[in-house]
Amino acid sequence: MMYDIIIIGAGAAGMMAAITAGRQGARVCLAEKNEKPGKKLYITGKGRCNLTNACDTEELFNHVISNKKFLYSSFYAMTNVDVIDFFEELGVKTKMERGNRVFPLSDKSSDVIRALWDECIRNKVEMRFHSNVSSIYQKENAMWRVTLADGRELEAKCVIVATGGLSYASTGSDGAGYCFAKRLGHKIKPCIQGLVPMNIQESTPALMQGLSLKHVELSFYTIVKGKRKQLYEDFGEMMFTHFGITGPVVLSASSHIGEIIAKQEVYAALDCKPALSPEKLHKRVLRDFESRPNISLKNALSSLVPKSMIPVVLHFMGNDGSKPVNQVTRQEREELVHTLKEMIFTVHSLRGWNEAIITRGGVCVKEINPSTMESKLVDHLYFAGEVLDVDALTGGYNLQVAWSTGYVAGKSAADQALAKNEKKRGI
Repeated sequence: MMYDIIIIGAGAAGMMAAITAGRQGARVCLAEKNEKPGKKLYITGKGRCNLTNACDTEELFNHVISNKKFLYSSFYAMTNVDVIDFFEELGVKTKMERGNRVFPLSDKSSDVIRALWDECIRNKVEMRFHSNVSSIYQKENAMWRVTLADGRELEAKCVIVATGGLSYASTGSDGAGYCFAKRLGHKIKPCIQGLVPMNIQESTPALMQGLSLKHVELSFYTIVKGKRKQLYEDFGEMMFTHFGITGPVVLSASSHIGEIIAKQEVYAALDCKPALSPEKLHKRVLRDFESRPNISLKNALSSLVPKSMIPVVLHFMGNDGSKPVNQVTRQEREELVHTLKEMIFTVHSLRGWNEAIITRGGVCVKEINPSTMESKLVDHLYFAGEVLDVDALTGGYNLQVAWSTGYVAGKSAADQALAKNEKKRGI
């Protein structure tokens, strides 16, 4: 079968590329190994699909961790405002929530996938499911041959690789795009999990399993030559689990310091009362104790921390909590304040790929033209989405990367393929 463009992967970037190219009149084939499109898109935003973030366009770059300069052209080619307008035009009404996060009004990712699917059909994109691509190569006449695992062969003037990364392998993300790119001469930056929970070495988090904390400060550090070296800190929400810690602050931290965690010991320091200095917190503790002098320390802590945290606080203090607060010494109060301001956990490792929201690493962007998403090494080969060495924080930013790079790749490939058609016809 002959096409103008073959796109490998029917995720967010792949479907956006297909729609963009199809709208320009290109004959597009979208090859997807799964039985339906958008399997990872379906679970994003806990099934609600955080489409993008409605912050200023320049602010988008501040939330990109890897290779933000590479995205300059694509973010302006299809802005976050363009993304919202795009889905509104497809009939997906949107709403904005805390942190400028944009969701479909229905809170259903299935509505987003259905709208993309319908638009692909409207633009005559040929969707091939259960089509696992085993190899791609360029023939002597510059045409691309795409071979499927069942032996079928497809040909096209251009190929767009939008296969995703390694996160959530159950959705079909198996790293195949990296293999294709490497065989064609591209460098691949080593991949690690991004936006992922962390395993804690101590057993104390398990005692607080399910406890969610808001308005706390979490900082990460390592020890270099006997001195603390600060790596990352953030303010917000986190949660304890049976294995360790998770939540927005933890996920963001994982993408900033994941490589370091893999190489050396990293510690997480939790400040439960970041709004209070140690001095002010000590005065508050003293007031609480004076108001109920005969209550035990264990019971007095209920006014300072959640119930499930009390045994852990006492553990860090080395105190059984049975002493009445009117007998608690100043030193013990200072130990309590220190614990509330700095509860330290040893980060053992990141959680596995099936819990990682994104993949960090991928196809080296120095070998990709940022204005077209075309390979600088191989003509008529394009990349889009998570397969690239580009990643961002939570809040809709990673999907914005997918929409923008998918749009640019689809438009550029269509321009290329249609120009070849006109040249062949002598126009």
